[in-house]
Amino acid sequence: MSANPKILMIEDDPSICDMTKMNLNMNGYQQVFCAMDGKEGLALAAKIVPDLILLDVMLPEIDGLTVCRCLKNTPGLSSIPIIMLTAKGEENDIVLGLEMGADDYISKPYSSKVLAARIAARLRGRNTPRIESRTVTLGALEIDFEAHSAKIDTEPVALTPDEFNTLALLAGTPGRVFTRNQIIQKVKGENYPVTARAIDMHIVNLRKKLGDWADHIETVRGVGYRIAAEQA
Repeated sequence: MSANPKILMIEDDPSICDMTKMNLNMNGYQQVFCAMDGKEGLALAAKIVPDLILLDVMLPEIDGLTVCRCLKNTPGLSSIPIIMLTAKGEENDIVLGLEMGADDYISKPYSSKVLAARIAARLRGRNTPRIESRTVTLGALEIDFEAHSAKIDTEPVALTPDEFNTLALLAGTPGRVFTRNQIIQKVKGENYPVTARAIDMHIVNLRKKLGDWADHIETVRGVGYRIAAEQA
């Protein structure tokens, strides 16, 4: 990723595009491109290959969820982080977007500082090499992916395989929201016979074992779970 990342905003409201572009410029992002509909957004993404995409859900021509699916199925564009822009109350669209591969979401109206922070977190994540066998330290928590073990303040935490895999999934990309269905699929596999709500009790048990550190596992209402980005 370049020192001056390219950000593509796909949003059909010109006033929101102009205001967001101005605010991002003020936060140091000088290459901000805007597309007014889904079709134009896909074409522009293929042309400029941005470092990050801000994607509105409600778009003319091609809706945002379809755009997200197309991007994630296109070689050369599939790894681009996508932040969905949603109106309050669109929880179903948020869940669908995340399950199609979006990395994060932010509800309108949003603070320019919050948006800039979310963008920075996603760009940091993209710039960090993903190594499957590694040790990660998030505050007092240390996870050894190769040894399948976790410690808090150097003290081992006794986790079941599913609890460790859940923690490892969330800790692998701090700040990213995972839906309950994504957690089931990643931890148990496709079509595993467990309800999404069972994941809530699974998280409750995991939090109990993590003690005070469990505060860093955030519940995203109606969507799923994430580990606070500031722990990265």
